[in-house]
Amino acid sequence: MFGIVRPCRHRLGEGLAAQWTAHLCGLCLALRKDHGQFARIATNYDGLLVSVLTEAQTGNTAAGRRKAGPCPLRGMRTASVADGEGARLAAAVSLVLASAKVRDHVADGDGLLARRPLAAAARKVAAGWGRAGQRGGGAVGFDTAVLVDAVDRQTGLEALAGPGTPILAVTEPTETATAAAFAHTAILAGRPGNAAPLAEAGRLFGRLAHLLDAVEDQAADAATGAWNPLTATGTSRAEARRLADDAVHGVRLALKDAEFADDGLVHRLLVHELRRSVDRAFGTVPVCAAHQPGPHGTPQQYPHGPGGHPQQPVPGGGNPYAAGGHGGGFSGSSGGFGGGGGEGGPGGGQPKPPEPRGFWAGCGMFWVQFCTCRMCCAKEYEGPWSRKKREGCCRDRDCCDVCDCCDCCDC
Repeated sequence: MFGIVRPCRHRLGEGLAAQWTAHLCGLCLALRKDHGQFARIATNYDGLLVSVLTEAQTGNTAAGRRKAGPCPLRGMRTASVADGEGARLAAAVSLVLASAKVRDHVADGDGLLARRPLAAAARKVAAGWGRAGQRGGGAVGFDTAVLVDAVDRQTGLEALAGPGTPILAVTEPTETATAAAFAHTAILAGRPGNAAPLAEAGRLFGRLAHLLDAVEDQAADAATGAWNPLTATGTSRAEARRLADDAVHGVRLALKDAEFADDGLVHRLLVHELRRSVDRAFGTVPVCAAHQPGPHGTPQQYPHGPGGHPQQPVPGGGNPYAAGGHGGGFSGSSGGFGGGGGEGGPGGGQPKPPEPRGFWAGCGMFWVQFCTCRMCCAKEYEGPWSRKKREGCCRDRDCCDVCDCCDCCDC
């Protein structure tokens, strides 16, 4: 699952979290319905924004939702999911994005794709996804040629870029592609007047996605010798941060010029969460004072933070929950599946390492941990097969259900 807008359910609240899940599941099921089971792995967080924007303009109507059957990723529960042209457009865009991402990894020779047989298979999959995305886009009146052209131009621009090349010259193809996708949601929703402001929001969102991807990958790219736009053009992180902040502000202003039937989720994702995405990428995640470690390494117990609920930056991307998890109602306390400490030996000796699980037992535990959000929300959990301690993938994020300080807008 990839994407820069990765909201935490604790911050969304019950209502918006249900809407967000409806669009995520709707995108996944649209991929399965139109392009087969394997295409579902192209589901991504940024692609579902297209579905969110479409529904925000038309309103949440019964015609735009359908009941989906039980799914292991929802704990075998049914759900109301997004359905219709917005979800289908999101699926087409996601396939083209995934195709481009796979081709990029093949070109860079990342990991196992450095081996010729696997690289050839990956190229075949990417080509199939590109054709499927073109068919899906055509079904809703969207010409994916603009996306394909952007991907093709990207390769040429990267080959020509060097020290002194403006970084915005490298991000332009991504900006053009996302602008087209965002603008088409206005056509699907029957609000052509929204096309211009949404195109501007999409253009800036594409710039931001490209910049944050470059920032997050810069150290790894330097270690492996892979091409990175910031390194290649000599763009400093300070300049990248300035451009990212400007893009976030521009997205907010562009959304104000568009008309929505219900912009609650759009505002949360493209104003609040986009700002948090920038902070996360640059290692300045805002956290509530209530979660800051106390004098003895334990979290301070302030219902709203000492003296209110101020936020402070965490330089270097440090873990704001080093002394305590944030499982909440999704992953439970530090006990439960894979929680707590090791088992002490007789007389309180050294903990005895747990025995690894077998293949089938590990598969069962994997689904238990995945469906209970343990792998994402827990501070620490037990590896399903190895039983070694692992960190939840969003333990370093600014998940907080105590307060939601907001100083980025007038909402």
